[in-house]
Amino acid sequence: MTAATSVQTSLDRVLAEVDAGLEQSLERLYTLLRIKSISTDPAYAAECQRAADWIAAELNGLGFEAAARPTPGHPVVVAHGPKQDGTHVLFYAHYDVQPVDPLNLWHTDPFEPVLKTDANGRQVIVARGASDDKGQMMTFIEACRAWKKATGSLPVQISLMLEGEEESGGKNLPPFMEANRAELGAADIALVCDTDMWDRQTPSITTMLRGLVAEEIEISCASLDLHSGMFGNAARNPNQLLAEIISSLRNPDGSVAIEGFYDDVAEISPELKAQWQGLGFDQAGFLGDVGLSVPAGEQGRSVLETIWARPTCEINGMSGGYTGDGFKTVIPAKASAKISFRLVSGMQPEKIRAAFRKHVQDRLPADCTVSFSNHGGSPAITVPDDGIYLRQALDGLSGEWDKKAVITGSGGSIPVVGEFKNILGLDSLLIGFAHVDDAIHSPNEKYDLESYHRGIRAWVRVLAAFAS
Repeated sequence: MTAATSVQTSLDRVLAEVDAGLEQSLERLYTLLRIKSISTDPAYAAECQRAADWIAAELNGLGFEAAARPTPGHPVVVAHGPKQDGTHVLFYAHYDVQPVDPLNLWHTDPFEPVLKTDANGRQVIVARGASDDKGQMMTFIEACRAWKKATGSLPVQISLMLEGEEESGGKNLPPFMEANRAELGAADIALVCDTDMWDRQTPSITTMLRGLVAEEIEISCASLDLHSGMFGNAARNPNQLLAEIISSLRNPDGSVAIEGFYDDVAEISPELKAQWQGLGFDQAGFLGDVGLSVPAGEQGRSVLETIWARPTCEINGMSGGYTGDGFKTVIPAKASAKISFRLVSGMQPEKIRAAFRKHVQDRLPADCTVSFSNHGGSPAITVPDDGIYLRQALDGLSGEWDKKAVITGSGGSIPVVGEFKNILGLDSLLIGFAHVDDAIHSPNEKYDLESYHRGIRAWVRVLAAFAS
C-alpha cells in the first residue's frame, strides 16, 4: 500500500475523531477566547504573551516543536511538525484581536464565549475573536489533533507561524520573516485562514488580492489665504484646480485616464470569468445594501470583475479652505487630497505612482506647485489557477461540502500574503470558513458552530489531499 493510499484509508477515522471530539475541541477554543489578547493596547501585552504561550503549549502537546518567539512587539508562535517526505505546508493565522469598544453594545461579555441560537436558528459562538481569527486558527490546529489522535501522525510536513500583531499593523512580522527566511521559506505553500466562504454551502479559495498605492497631494497657489471678493477671478483657486485634476483621473466610460495605467493589466481567463458568472452574485443586492443602484467603474464589466480583477483609482479624502461652522469667504492658499490605487497582478506600485505624479504635474499652471506624500504601496498577489496545491485544496474542500469549491478574488489587500511571496518566495492559498455576517471588529462577533466543526473537517480533507 502506498503512503497516499494509506492516507486516504485513514481519512474516515480522522473525520470520525473530529466529530467525536467536538465538545472538547470547543472547550479548548473557549479557553483561548477568554484570553484578552488585544494587540493594539499596551495594557494587554501580558495577555498577548499568555495567548502565545497557551498556543505553543498546545502545539507542543501535539508533537510539534513550538515556541512563542519574542519580537519588539508581541510574540510570533512558530511550530514545526516532524520532518517527512512530500508536501510541506506553512500555516498562518493570528491570535490577537480587536478592542471590544463600545462595550455597552455587546449582549454578553466579549471575553466569556457563549454558544447561542441566532435569529435564523443557527448555533453560533459569540466572543471577541471567535471568527477573527481564533476560531479560524483553531480549525487547523484541531485538524492536526484529529490526525495525531486517529493515526498517530500527520499526513504531511506542517509548520505554523501565528502572529500577535495583525490587528495593530503587523510591523514586526516582516523583519521576523526576514530573520528566519531559511527556516520558514523551506515550505512549499502557505495556507492562510482569515477569509470567508463564498456562501454558507460553497467553500472557496481566494487566489487574487489587489495591491495598493497610497498618495497624498497638496497643491499650493497663492502665498496666503485670500479674500474672495478682493481676489476672486484674479487669483487661482487651489480647490478648483484640485477638483479639475481629480476629475481628469477618470474617462467618461469609468476607466482610469492616467497614461500607461493599463499597460501591465491582463484579462482574466475565459474559464475563470465563466466560473464567476456562475456564482449567482446578486449585483443589485450588493449595491442596494449600501443605498446604490448604478455600477460605477469600467463599463461593460461585471461588478465582481471590477472589484476582484481590475485596478481602481479612488479619492479617499479632500480638504481645502474653510470647512468649519458658518461661512468664510476665502480663497485658500492650499488644497489637498488623499488618493489610492488598487492594483492587479502585473502592475508595479512605483510605476503607477510615477505615472500618477506626472499626470498631476502636467496639469499644473506655471505659478502653482504640488507636493506628494508617499503613504505606502504593495503589489497584487495572484496564485496560478492551474497550480497543483490549489487543485488539491479545492478537491479537499469540495469533498466536505459535496459542492464544488470555487476560486474567488478579493478587492482588498492582505499584506502578509505579499510578504510570504516577497520574503519567503511562497504562494498562498487563502482558505477560510467565516461568513460575511460574523460582525468581525464589531460588537457581538460570532462564528457559526457549523463553520468551526466543518472547518476542522475540511482541513482534515485538505491535508489528506496534499498527501495524495
